[in-house]
Amino acid sequence: MQFQHLKALLQKEFIMEWRQKFAINGILLYVASTVFVCYLSFFTQNAKVEPETWNALFWIIMLFTATNAVAKSFMQESEGRMLYYYSIASPVTVLLSKIIYNTFLMLALGLIAYSFYSVVMGNPVLNHSLFLLNLFIGAIGFSVTLTMVSSIASKARNSGTLMAILGFPVMIPILLMTMKVSSNALEGLSIDSSINEIIALSSINVIVVVVSLLLFPYLWRS
Repeated sequence: MQFQHLKALLQKEFIMEWRQKFAINGILLYVASTVFVCYLSFFTQNAKVEPETWNALFWIIMLFTATNAVAKSFMQESEGRMLYYYSIASPVTVLLSKIIYNTFLMLALGLIAYSFYSVVMGNPVLNHSLFLLNLFIGAIGFSVTLTMVSSIASKARNSGTLMAILGFPVMIPILLMTMKVSSNALEGLSIDSSINEIIALSSINVIVVVVSLLLFPYLWRS
């Protein structure tokens, strides 16, 4: 029964995103415009983009893209719809559906951003498998963390402000480690050189998911 509810909620998320194309289109426009501004800042002045700068700019774009994409998870849900969810599904099922959907969304946006960023700004990455693995784990970390923060912020009036206040301090450790692994990928180092950071990122993702599943039912009842 729980699996059927999870499947139905996931279908609802994808259908709503397909109907409200302005949301995903707005995020894609943000990514494209940000990358284009970076291009104008460097290449119109014949400035060389150092790998460290390339890496920092990419993850800054990913951070704000994740914030804009995942912030609407619970904020777009009306009180009536949340009450309806409360009557038909468990809080764990609702949260899992949001996490899974946001993970798919962030993976898609991450690959699109990486492809467009590489075309416009060049691609100095030497170890592509390590970079893509890091992008995969980082996208999961962003989606999991911001989904839980979104559920908390949606209970407040100034939800956008609270989202930024709660989200960015939590995202800093994930951002620092993803940038470290990406730096190793830019230098062409093997996956073994970043195994500690990869394990730490994966552990953070698991911990956040477990804590979210434990705490969300109490937030749900409020």
